[in-house]
Amino acid sequence: MSNPLARTFRSLRHFNYRLWAVGALVSNIGSWVQRTAQSWLVFTQLTEHSASALGIVLALQFAPQLLLLPWTGYAADHFNQRRLLMLTQAAMGALSLALGLLTILDIVQLWHVYVLALLFGCAAAVDAPVRQTFVAELVGDEDLPNAVALNSTSFNAAQMIGPAIAGGVIATVGTGWAFLIDGFSFAAVLISLFLLRRAQLKPIARTGGAKGNFVEGIRYVMARPDLKAILLMLFLIGTFGLNFPIFISGMAVGVFHADAASYGLLSTIMAIGTISGSLLTASRKKAARFGVLLVGVGAFGLGCALAALAPGYWSFAAALILIGVAAFTFTNTTNSLMQLSTEPKMRGRVMALRVGVALGGTPIGALIEGRVADQWGPRWALGVAATAAAIAVLVCLQAMRRQIDSHGAEPRRRNVT
Repeated sequence: MSNPLARTFRSLRHFNYRLWAVGALVSNIGSWVQRTAQSWLVFTQLTEHSASALGIVLALQFAPQLLLLPWTGYAADHFNQRRLLMLTQAAMGALSLALGLLTILDIVQLWHVYVLALLFGCAAAVDAPVRQTFVAELVGDEDLPNAVALNSTSFNAAQMIGPAIAGGVIATVGTGWAFLIDGFSFAAVLISLFLLRRAQLKPIARTGGAKGNFVEGIRYVMARPDLKAILLMLFLIGTFGLNFPIFISGMAVGVFHADAASYGLLSTIMAIGTISGSLLTASRKKAARFGVLLVGVGAFGLGCALAALAPGYWSFAAALILIGVAAFTFTNTTNSLMQLSTEPKMRGRVMALRVGVALGGTPIGALIEGRVADQWGPRWALGVAATAAAIAVLVCLQAMRRQIDSHGAEPRRRNVT
């Protein structure tokens, strides 16, 4: 496929993927509206700029990713993924509507946000590994790297739109309406799942056996030095580096004294970098390798350091562009590497481990970063993120050296290009 544009969007030749992509884009926009509104609600309306309270919300929202890990991996490998996605998407939509109604009626309290964040996290914990592996059923293994990149493009395109919408909605009609927008946006995914041509799905190999097979997934990863290195890097970046609501809220409101619109604009600006990186990744002919991970995690650390030292609003925004490019490059590459180097029958459990490690550390990191931001300021919290990235660079270099010493090449993977 010589045409670069056609190569970049080749997954769209599949009807099921086109349908899924439209629904996912609408839902992703709603999700970014919700994320922005939730941070604003907690940081400016329910507390006096408490980064610790926001950290607790993030901790509750992401803790289920780790706590429910054995069951989410089992579900992804054993149950009908389309039906399971319909259930999880409907649950998350209902929870967003509930938070919206509480806020509009002016009866919302901080504990309401805590409870709903925990419930939302439980639904998302089941949804994430299923949604990631379901992409293979839409396009097959040949186009899987491209589909993963386009999914991330959709997510990041939504990040350009959602926060800006949230800022405008909050400023004009109130925070509660932003949550209602998110709740109704889940209907787009539900409709796309309902309309899929089931005869054109490409089912992946499933495993039978008991629920204890999750232990088999751990054994599988522990026997793979490359997967262990990726998971360690994911833990470092996911725990200390991806707490963007704390960083952006603290810097925008606490340091630069921005209003709701300017606050939402920062997430939109960061998306300029992530969507650029996602399109470059989608146009790549071959699957990414460890060298790309090294570039991504190194650039991420540099971006966090520059953001911590930014003297003004716009210099901070510029650093967010670099952080966006780097964060996408790193997370997308770990997704492709882990899926394509894992046996199909083990993908659900391995991807559940990936999600659990990447997001399960967030409860720890959110509490630490929130405390650091409250005690010493958000610049120091960004410094913690930069330090974690520096350690991840060392892990990546060690993994690359081990590969050269033992194999002289990249880890074995199936030919998918």
